[in-house]
Amino acid sequence: MLKGFRDFILRGNVIDLAVAVVVGAAFTNIVNSLVKNLLNPLIAAIVKKPDLSFLKLDLNGSNILYGTFLNDVISFLLIAASVYFFFVLPINRLMAKFFPAKAAPVTTRPCPECLADIPLAAKRCSHCTQPVPVV
Repeated sequence: MLKGFRDFILRGNVIDLAVAVVVGAAFTNIVNSLVKNLLNPLIAAIVKKPDLSFLKLDLNGSNILYGTFLNDVISFLLIAASVYFFFVLPINRLMAKFFPAKAAPVTTRPCPECLADIPLAAKRCSHCTQPVPVV
């Protein structure tokens, strides 16, 4: 019983998941700080209204706080955009630079008569039915 538990804990994907959760929790603070301390004040300076929570609708004695909902939607969009533009896009460019995609092997060639693409091992073109030399 304990051997099975030990094998489960020491599997690579469990350790990777634990590291991802810890790094994700730390990364959340960075992204929230970026949005809260840089992007929100910048937007507030541009539109002259830092907060939309003053928007509400009184309906039969209850307050519908749609301004707070709009704040949350804007905050989500800012967080998603900042993660994409400040982290995902640069990391993808770095990965493409250091690990370029390998070219796929050539599997076709042009027919000498009609220039249609045919398989390398073809003896006859499927488009113009002309015999072609085998490569």
